[in-house]
Amino acid sequence: MRKRLTHLPSQFLAMAIVLVVTVPIALWRDGGTGAAGVVAAVALVTLSYVISSLIIAWTDLKARPMLLPVAMATYVIKFTLIGFTMYAALKTEWAGLPWMGVGVIVAVIAWMTAHAVWVWRAKIPYVEIQ
Repeated sequence: MRKRLTHLPSQFLAMAIVLVVTVPIALWRDGGTGAAGVVAAVALVTLSYVISSLIIAWTDLKARPMLLPVAMATYVIKFTLIGFTMYAALKTEWAGLPWMGVGVIVAVIAWMTAHAVWVWRAKIPYVEIQ
């Protein structure tokens, strides 16, 4: 399973960069509440993508014919849960919500960009190598 998760370090680096760039801006602009919103967003996105990666890696290992439906269901469920989380935060009228929204957008773009770069550079065989 470990070889199916070799992309994660580059995504963790991308999330660290997002935090290093956005937290000081949010802190300067809106104080601790803004910074907390960004941190919550990055944590939410990171957690959701790691869980998706684990589910997809396990499915690839144990039930490869089910990989596409499981992967698609995982992403649909993940983005639905992120949406519900944002909606629940909206109902609380929390002042960090705007930064949480910005953080989710930036973190998702950074995660997907890091993943695309990793795929572009990875030596992925098109046949199983034993």
